[in-house]
Amino acid sequence: MKTSDKGIEFIKRHEGLRLKAYQCPAGVWTIGYGSTGGVRQGDVITEAQAEVKLREDLRTAENEVNRHKLNINQNQFDALVSFTFNVGSGNFRSSTLLKRIKENPNHPDIQNQFNRWIYAGGKVLPGLIKRRAEEAKLYFK
Repeated sequence: MKTSDKGIEFIKRHEGLRLKAYQCPAGVWTIGYGSTGGVRQGDVITEAQAEVKLREDLRTAENEVNRHKLNINQNQFDALVSFTFNVGSGNFRSSTLLKRIKENPNHPDIQNQFNRWIYAGGKVLPGLIKRRAEEAKLYFK
C-alpha cells in the first residue's frame, strides 16, 4: 500500500513545514516536514525540496508498515505510516501497538497503544497527545 493524499496532508499538518533546520524536542536536527536524515545545523531548503524529502521519508515508513503484511484498510495504513514516520521504524517494529494489530486489527487495546507514544526528550508533549489521538481516530475511521 501507499499513503493516500489525505494521509500525506494529515502528516504535513502534524509535522508543519520548517525550511531552516531546527532541533526538535528530542534534540534531533530536523527540516522540512519532519525530515531528520543528514540534517545539520544551518541547513536551509526550499518547499519543493521539503516535498521531495517527505516523499522519500514516507517510502521508508510505508515499507516498514508493508513488511508486516497487516490486514488493514487505507485509513489504518495512513495512521500507521504517520505513527512510524514520527517514531521511527525500529520503534514501530518493537511496539506493542504492532503486536496488537497483528493479533487483531480491531483489538480494543490499539487506541491505548497509540496514546502511550506521547513523550519526546522524556517529556509529555501536547502536540504528541493530539497527534496520537488523531492517529487513533483515523485508524478506527
